Amino acid sequence: MAPGERRLVDLPVSRLSNHTPVTLPVHVLHGANPGITLFISGAVHGDELNGVEIIRRILRTLSPANIHGTLLCVPVVNAYGFIGRSRYLPDRRDLNRSFPGSPNGSLAARLANLFLMEVVKRSEVGIDLHTAAVHRINLPQIRCALKKRSRVRELAMAFGAQVVLDSPERSGSLRRAARDVGCDVLVYEGGEGLRFDEFAIKAGVDGVAGVMLEAGMLELPPKSKRADRPPGQTPIIANSSCWVRAPEGGVWRTTRRIGDAVAAQEVVGYVANPFEELDAEVRAPHRGIIIGATTLPVVNMGDAVFHLAWAEEMGSKPRGREAAEPLMDEDEII
Repeated sequence: MAPGERRLVDLPVSRLSNHTPVTLPVHVLHGANPGITLFISGAVHGDELNGVEIIRRILRTLSPANIHGTLLCVPVVNAYGFIGRSRYLPDRRDLNRSFPGSPNGSLAARLANLFLMEVVKRSEVGIDLHTAAVHRINLPQIRCALKKRSRVRELAMAFGAQVVLDSPERSGSLRRAARDVGCDVLVYEGGEGLRFDEFAIKAGVDGVAGVMLEAGMLELPPKSKRADRPPGQTPIIANSSCWVRAPEGGVWRTTRRIGDAVAAQEVVGYVANPFEELDAEVRAPHRGIIIGATTLPVVNMGDAVFHLAWAEEMGSKPRGREAAEPLMDEDEII
């Protein structure tokens, strides 16, 4: 492609059982000026839809004429899950546990390998867009390995999310495979599965623009120099988390929301017995910020109701093998 061109490239993936072809569509914006290559991906988990809308809005507002470098946008990586409204592929594999994949492996392995070789390997930086699992909601946040490379920290801060999570790279994840081929990836989490969340979508669009500015892919208009803009909120950097779980089965109610700060041993909600006038208090085991929550009011004993994150320097970790956990690429189905 020549500089200043825009094209939609369909990468063949496979055929369905009825021989309907499945492709991996990639929007390519080749800037008029030289610069880095950035990829943005959505729906690696097919039921996580906010990323699809974030990329749609980005493509609607950007033109190759006003960017430096190349932008590769993949709104739907897992087309199978997207069509079926499922997190997984038809073989029940999680695509974000299947990297680097193989051209001759399972369906998940083949799709992972195609995306890695044709998109990720061509890029220096990537932004992978996620949401919480179904029936959960996540505060807009960035997850990345801050200690690996200084550029990752700079890009994470430029994204401008309320929370930046210093999280290790999980084996089989896109982040781990991307680093092995020389690409730094930020994982954005925001909103919930199978739902559009306007707050999370807007934060994602603004965050991508911030990263592109920091990477030199966009330029501010002369009257909007960076030094003249009001300073944004400094993100909270966290490196530990724990799940706050229901002590009993029943009906969950709380006045706390994602983004709220809580104190150690503060009551964050109650699990009520629907047949008796009994409430079980649920307390925060640690000072921190709520970065995720269940959206279901009916819970069983042990169900996760809040995801609480904090920086270790805020205090010692709670006791217990499962009390403190590293922050990974995205939430597990628990």
